Amino acid sequence: MDLHRSPIAVKPSPVALIAACVACATLLFAAETIAGFYDGSAAPDADHAPSTSFWGPEPSYGNCWEDPSRKRLPECGAVRVPEQLTVKLLFEFDEYIVPDTVVNRWVIATLDSYIDKVTRSPAREYITIIGHTDAKGADDYNMALGMRRAKAVHDYFIAQGYPASLLAPPESRGERELLPQYSPLSVEQRRVVINKVDR
Repeated sequence: MDLHRSPIAVKPSPVALIAACVACATLLFAAETIAGFYDGSAAPDADHAPSTSFWGPEPSYGNCWEDPSRKRLPECGAVRVPEQLTVKLLFEFDEYIVPDTVVNRWVIATLDSYIDKVTRSPAREYITIIGHTDAKGADDYNMALGMRRAKAVHDYFIAQGYPASLLAPPESRGERELLPQYSPLSVEQRRVVINKVDR
């Protein structure tokens, strides 16, 4: 009996060959991408980096890249404040507590982000805060309610560290400036409007 048999040739299937090619291409792409990270060529720049997708959320204004090769990105410590700010908080009926009775609470995050940028930058941003109500109720009551809403937002700014010297005194319009595109009793009327203005 012959104990030294010749090896049997195994012919790979087309499916196996395709799978192997795909795996090789994937590994090659990954290697090139990682190499790009190390030499800086794959880094996003300030003008063209997407705000989401692969790179994740756009960095906040207080963040920076430590890698000195990424010269087109903001320098460390630079904090940019938005050129304009107009925010509208909507309130539950006859309410004025911030943030507990604010209907569109996601806007609070916008305020917090803005306050954080200003307090960490040399910018001096002057803010006006005006309270409004819907048409239900007496005029004098609504004027007082609008003022309570404006003052609650004013106090919220200060509690979050915003300089009181950069806040205009809170104001009220009551029901005297209803938005014509909404019902007089709409939640859109029960608002506080916050604006950045020039002094």
